[in-house]
Amino acid sequence: MAKDDTPPEPKRRNKTLNLGDVLAGALDPVLKKRGFASRDILTHWSVMAPKPYDSVAVPDKLSWPRGEKSAEGATLVLRCVPGHALAIQHEGQKIAAAVNRYFGYVLVGNVRLSAERFTLSSAGKADKTAPPSPTIVAKIGAQVAAVEDDAVREALRTLGHALASRNKDEPRQ
Repeated sequence: MAKDDTPPEPKRRNKTLNLGDVLAGALDPVLKKRGFASRDILTHWSVMAPKPYDSVAVPDKLSWPRGEKSAEGATLVLRCVPGHALAIQHEGQKIAAAVNRYFGYVLVGNVRLSAERFTLSSAGKADKTAPPSPTIVAKIGAQVAAVEDDAVREALRTLGHALASRNKDEPRQ
């Protein structure tokens, strides 16, 4: 057998790699579709956005005006927690100024809200409530059995289960 028939050894990297560097090649095309030239606005949002908007809103996309990039900047589209939309619309120029101050030039001209729902997938914790024990279910069922309205009875039952699971986790004082 000739020496040319054997496949070459793969090159090994004997160093650790940052996960962000490994995923950069996969994320960059997706971010470019959303109008972001780099990941800075996403990764440093909590630093550049004014309080409380750093925790109740996240950048969704950056829309550049058609044609040449003007000195007026792009439109930053934010997803926000329900209930904060009015405040974000009112404080849009303050948010744009904070982002521009972070970058040192006019990147954002105005701020708009996204129609997409805000999700706390990266920041929120999953609800880890265990189902109540059968004795608690029976006890709460007996307490709300006298309620005539089905919807009210079910709401009271749900409230009782939530309170029972919360009281089980917290120490009594």
